[in-house]
Amino acid sequence: MIIGCPKEIKIQEFRVGLTPANVKSYVAAGHKVYIEKDAGAAIGFTDQMYQQAGAVITDKAELFTKSEMIIKVKEPIACEYDYFREGQILYTYLHLAADKELTDMLLAKKIQAIAYETIKTSLGLPCLTPMSQIAGRLATLEAAKFIQKKYGGSGILLSGTAGTPKAKVVVLGGGVVGLNAAQIAVGIGADVTVLDINASRLSYLDQIFGMKVTTLVASRGNIEKCLKEADVVIGAVLVPGAKTPHLVNKSDLNLMKKGTILVDVSIDQGGGVESSHPTTHDDPVYLIDGIVHYCVANMPGSVAHTATLGLTDSTLEFGLKIANMGVKSACLSDPAILEGLNTYNGKCTFKGVSEAFDYPYTEARVALG
Repeated sequence: MIIGCPKEIKIQEFRVGLTPANVKSYVAAGHKVYIEKDAGAAIGFTDQMYQQAGAVITDKAELFTKSEMIIKVKEPIACEYDYFREGQILYTYLHLAADKELTDMLLAKKIQAIAYETIKTSLGLPCLTPMSQIAGRLATLEAAKFIQKKYGGSGILLSGTAGTPKAKVVVLGGGVVGLNAAQIAVGIGADVTVLDINASRLSYLDQIFGMKVTTLVASRGNIEKCLKEADVVIGAVLVPGAKTPHLVNKSDLNLMKKGTILVDVSIDQGGGVESSHPTTHDDPVYLIDGIVHYCVANMPGSVAHTATLGLTDSTLEFGLKIANMGVKSACLSDPAILEGLNTYNGKCTFKGVSEAFDYPYTEARVALG
C-alpha cells in the first residue's frame, strides 16, 4: 500500500503521524511511504532521517494524490478537505461527534476513516490512552500557570505555603485523564477532589492515592458543592466517540469564585463545560463571568516530541494491519480496528457520531459487507 503522512497544520501542532522508526516498519512490510517536507522537523525528525528510513519526501499535493492511506495526528481541517480523494483511507484522531463539517466531507468522499480514539481492546483505548495521560498531566500544569493574576486568575499557588491554604482542585471524571490530572495535583501539594459516576473507579482511585484525594460520586448536588469551593476545575469526562455531556452548565459559573480556572480537556469532543469553546496554544484562555476558561483542543501538541513517541508507539500495530490487509479485512479480523471504523464508503458506522447529528447509522460489519 502507498502510505502518506502530511505535515500537521493546526496552530501550534508539532506532532507528526509517523516517526522515522515507524517508516522503517512500513517499508520493511513492503509498503511505500511518502512524508511531506519538514513534517517532523520541529521535533527533531529531519527529512534526511525519513529518507534514510526509506521514505520519499514530497509536497502535500503529490502526497495526497498518490497515497492510498493517509496517517495523521489531528483531524483534517477545512483547508485540507480538497486534498482528499474518494475512497482513501484516513487513520488519525477524528472526534467526529464534535465536527459535522468534517463528518459530511468524509461521508461525501466515501473515506474509509479509522479514528484512533475509538479503537478499543479488552484493556481499553490503546491509541487514546497515551494522549489522555499527557493531557491530564498538562491540565494541572496549565491550571497552575493560568490561575496567576496576570491571566485573570485568583492568584492562588496550588501547593500553598507554610501557613497558607492549598488550592482546591476538583477533577470531574476519574478515567485516564482524571487520574493523571489528580496525580500531578497531589504531587504539587493541592487539595484534590475527584468525582465520577463509577463507584468502583472511585474505590480504585482512593486506594492508589492512599486516601490522599477525596472521592465523590458525581451527583448534581456534589458537583455544585465542589464548584462553589474550587479554585481549579478540570473537566476530564470521556464518552468514546460521542459528544461529551455538560457537567458544568453556564449558569454554574455564578456558583464559582471569581478567578477560578476551568480546564476543559474534553473540548475536542464538544466539551464538558457549556461555556467552553476551542482555543489554541497561541490564545489559550478567555474569561466569562470572571471564570478563566482554558480549552485548548490539542493540548499534547505543546509537548510534541514526547506526545509523538507515545502516540506512534500505540498506533503502529493497527496501522500496519490496515496497510497489510486493507480496511475491510483488517476490521473483520481485529475487533479493535472494527471499533475504530467511523465512516466507510459513505456510511456512518459509529453510533455516537450518528446520534450527534441524527445521521443514519449502519453497523460497521454491515457496511463492510
